[in-house]
Amino acid sequence: MKVQMQSVHFDADQKLLDFIQKRLDKLETFYDRVTEGEVIMRLNNKDGIDNKTVEIKLYVPGSTLFAQEDAASFEAAADAASESLKRQITKHKEKLVSH
Repeated sequence: MKVQMQSVHFDADQKLLDFIQKRLDKLETFYDRVTEGEVIMRLNNKDGIDNKTVEIKLYVPGSTLFAQEDAASFEAAADAASESLKRQITKHKEKLVSH
């Protein structure tokens, strides 16, 4: 799957990009028709420790799946977002099968 990654207000290191790519590649085991993905990593200026946001969009035929998570680290936010997308992919597949 081709994934575009953007980091806002900071430069993401290769280790973080590889981590997120690996997480998204795992989602393909649940549904192999994901065409591409978009990841936006953002540092927020709000108070508190959950100041890192990861937004993930996955494009599947006929739909776009989206998840956004805040966490203390980008890895934790990416984990939570990929879990959310896993549930969305499962629902999307069930909807296709029932039609």
